[in-house]
Amino acid sequence: MARKVTGAEAFVECLRKENVEVIFGLPGGAILPIYDELYDSNIRHILVRHEQCAAHMADGFARATGRTGVCMATSGPGATNLVTGIANAYMDSVPIVAFTGQVPTSMIGNDAFQEANITGITLPITKINYLVKDASDLPRIIKEAFYVASTGRPGPVLVDIPKDVQTTKIEFEYPKTLELRGYKPTIGGHPLQIKRATKAIMDAERPIIYAGGGVIISGAHEELRALAELILAPVTTTLLGKGAFSETHPLSLGMVGMHGTKYANYAMTETDLIIAVGARFDDRVTGKLDAFAPNAKVVHIDIDPAEISKNVGADIPIVGDAKNILRELIKGLRKRPRAEWLNKIEKWKKESPLRYDRSGKELKPQFVVEQIYELCPDAIITTEVGQNQMWAAQYFKCQKPRTFISSGGLGTMGYGFPAAIGAKVGCPDKTVIDIAGDGSFQMTCQELATAVINDIPVKVAILNNKFLGMVRQWQELFYGKRYAATYLDTSPDFAKLAEAYGALGIEVTKPGEVKLAIEEAVRSDKPAVIDFKIAPEENVFPMVPAGAAINEIIDYEG
Repeated sequence: MARKVTGAEAFVECLRKENVEVIFGLPGGAILPIYDELYDSNIRHILVRHEQCAAHMADGFARATGRTGVCMATSGPGATNLVTGIANAYMDSVPIVAFTGQVPTSMIGNDAFQEANITGITLPITKINYLVKDASDLPRIIKEAFYVASTGRPGPVLVDIPKDVQTTKIEFEYPKTLELRGYKPTIGGHPLQIKRATKAIMDAERPIIYAGGGVIISGAHEELRALAELILAPVTTTLLGKGAFSETHPLSLGMVGMHGTKYANYAMTETDLIIAVGARFDDRVTGKLDAFAPNAKVVHIDIDPAEISKNVGADIPIVGDAKNILRELIKGLRKRPRAEWLNKIEKWKKESPLRYDRSGKELKPQFVVEQIYELCPDAIITTEVGQNQMWAAQYFKCQKPRTFISSGGLGTMGYGFPAAIGAKVGCPDKTVIDIAGDGSFQMTCQELATAVINDIPVKVAILNNKFLGMVRQWQELFYGKRYAATYLDTSPDFAKLAEAYGALGIEVTKPGEVKLAIEEAVRSDKPAVIDFKIAPEENVFPMVPAGAAINEIIDYEG
C-alpha cells in the first residue's frame, strides 16, 4: 500500500527519485511548506540573493554538467524574477526545471497577495508548464517535467505549486514509466536523407562544417571531429558551439558571423556545401540573408524540425539526434582530397588573423583573455554579454565541450557570474572563470554573498572600460560618437566591493600585472574578482555591420 505524505513531502521524494542533488532558490510564504521539508533533506539548497540568479545558476550547472538544473522561488515577484533566466534557458536549449510557489487554489484569479499568473507569463518561454491543482498529480507532473526538459531539444519546464497542494496528503507513488501523447522526439535520422547527404559531401569541392550548440548537447563532439578529419572539411562554430571542435585543430576556423574570424566568414561565403549540425542559422551568423553562402547547398541536421529551413533553406534536411546521425553519415563516407580548398583557407588565415594593438602602451582586453587562456586552458569559461563576451569567444581557444558557457540567443547581461557559480557547483574540481564587463557584473554582483557563504571559489575577470562597451562601440561606429547613456561614471571600486563581501579583490592597471593577478586569483580558495582597467574605447574587431553580408567586414587597422 502506498504511504500517505503531504504534497511537500512528495515533492522532496520526487526530487530524490530524479537524483537532484542541488537546488538554487529563495524562499517566500507561498512555498514555505516545501522549504520546511527541504530543511531535513539531504538535497543541497543554495540561497541566492535574487531569483533571476537562481535560474542562471541552474542554467550554468546544466551546461557544465549535462544534467538538468533546478531552481525554485515563491509566488508573485519571486516567480516573475525567474522569467529572464527561464527565457535565457529557452533560447539556448538548456534543461532546467523551475518550481514556483503559488497562492492557494481557492484564491487563484482573485489578485491575492503575491499572486501572478506565472504559467501564463512563461507559456512562450517553456517547453511545457504546469499549474498543479490536485496534489495527487504532483509525482506524475514532476516526472514529466524532468523528462521533457532533458529530452529532444532540451529546454526549461516550469511547475507552479499552490500552497494548499503542498500541504494536502496524498498516497505517494512515483511513476515508473511515462507516455506523453504527442511528444515523441525524433532520434534517428532518415536513412534516405543520410544517403543523400553522403553523396552531396562526396561531390562537394569546398565543404564547410557549421557546428552549433546541438553538437555539445548531444555529446557528438568526437563524431564531429571524425567527420571533419575524414572528409577534410574546415569547421566553424557558433558562439554556443565553442568547444564542439577543438579550436587548436588545424581544421578549425573559430567562430563565424558578426564577430567571427574573417577566414570563417570568407569560407562560409565561398563554400559549395554547408553541413550544419545542431545550429539554427541565427541572424548574428548569417548577416544579410540573400547574400549568405550564395553558392552553397545546405545539409541541415537538427533534432528540432522547426529550426530546419526557418532562416536558411535546407536542400537536405535531416531531423534527429546529431550523435546518431553523424555516426551513420560517417559509415558511408571515405577520404577525399581537397588540397585546393584547404590551401585557400590557410592563405586567408595567414592574411587575416585576429589582430589588436600589441604595443603594450595600454592594457588591452584581448591580452587579458590570452593570458587567461595561457594560464588556465582547461578552465570552464562563462561570460557576460557584450564586448567581454566577444573578446572571450575570439581569444580563448576552447578545446573541449561544456567549457564555454555564454548567453547566446537572449544576450542576458548579468548572466555570466551566476552561471559561473552554477558551473562550479556542478564541477567543483574545475577552475571556473567569468569573463565579465563592468556593466554586466553590476547587474548580479550581489551573488558574491552567495559564492562566499557557500564556499564556491569562482573567479571573475572584469574587463573594465567604464562603458556599456558594445553599445558604445555601435555609437562610435554608427551614431557619430554620440555616447548617450553608455558612460558608467559611477562604477564602484570592484576590488573593495569584493572584499566587502569577504572575497578576494585585485586591481590591475598595467600589462605586466596581468599574469600575477590571474595566478593569485586562481590560487586562492576564495571567490575572487580581478578588476582589469582596460583601454576605455577599445573595439571588437572583426565586425560585420548589422544588415551587411558576412564578408563585408570592418577590421582593425593598426
